[in-house]
Amino acid sequence: MDLAKTPALPEPIPDAPDSDGAEQRAAPRFTLLIRAAKLVSAQGEFVCVIRDVSETGVSVRLFHTLPACPSFALHMPAGAVYEANPVWKRDNEAGFSFTETVEVERLINEASEYPKRGLRLGLCFPVTVNTLGMVFEAMVENLSQQGARLSCDRLLAIDQAVRIELPDIEGRPREVRAKVRWRRDLHYGVVFDDTFALGEFARLAARLQAPALLEE
Repeated sequence: MDLAKTPALPEPIPDAPDSDGAEQRAAPRFTLLIRAAKLVSAQGEFVCVIRDVSETGVSVRLFHTLPACPSFALHMPAGAVYEANPVWKRDNEAGFSFTETVEVERLINEASEYPKRGLRLGLCFPVTVNTLGMVFEAMVENLSQQGARLSCDRLLAIDQAVRIELPDIEGRPREVRAKVRWRRDLHYGVVFDDTFALGEFARLAARLQAPALLEE
């Protein structure tokens, strides 16, 4: 990257207003929707929990500081995408306004219809894989709480046990046990023996993409 051409950082997002009146919105707000989703920005893909939503905006809780980006896309686990701009932030909470009016009922129905569908983040990073008698390098292509897709130049068998060296939330290496569930050419899907808790998964994603978000 040419540092001389790095764009200037966007203006800081203002903190949430303290006044109850300033928090009122014309569109009705639904406060019972607690649903994991992901925020996609120029800095990467980050886990969030939707707290409430209306036709015009949404508030979320994160597990780290909000990335300093002027625009985001809110991705629901079932595939729906909503473009949004940040309006306020407070600690690990943030509010966004949608760029277009949203059908709240449709968003809520999707969240109810797929309550157990996990988030998958498009993270790409190298790992070391250990199998019986072999140690080799592989590339993670996406990551979820339950498993990962990876590619390597070795032939792995379906149901083969592997040990993958992943970073923890402090950036230190740790070994995760998994099994191969599917194979397509030299791409593999693996399922972890022990799944990540949502907060741990969210902080790991931040550590891999923008570690400064964990320190602010």
